[in-house]
Amino acid sequence: MVKAARFVNLVLAGLLAGNEFGTKVAVHPALERLGPPERVRAEQEVTRRYAAIMPFWMSSVIVSCLPVLALSRKTSAFLPTLVATACFVAMLASTLRGNVPINDRVLELAPEADDEEFAELRERWDRLHTLRVALNVAGLAFLCVGALRADGRR
Repeated sequence: MVKAARFVNLVLAGLLAGNEFGTKVAVHPALERLGPPERVRAEQEVTRRYAAIMPFWMSSVIVSCLPVLALSRKTSAFLPTLVATACFVAMLASTLRGNVPINDRVLELAPEADDEEFAELRERWDRLHTLRVALNVAGLAFLCVGALRADGRR
């Protein structure tokens, strides 16, 4: 049971961290090469797509940490798993308080709107996204440490 819970948790966290890292180093740098109206439209399309899947995905990573925590309570795997869970909770809080309001505003913009506002929004979003990537990668790393420490004893 512990191995199955940890496996699901690691797969979900790995996919999330990889997705966020890929967005940081590939998707958004590519979008930056577009002209302003095209970039706004592209950002809006990407935002709509992610808005449809990320709330469930981010939450599922946190939820999948809970049984792993419970099942590893009296093992050396508990502390790194707890730290990992805290990283994912902090990532979700940062997302909800920072990135989502920016996303909502970007979705309201007309593609030919004020380029200066869009640039400011993207700069703030990118800083917050860098934080999210760091928290996701740290969370995944701590989950891996927990998995390596797991000894199956209670």
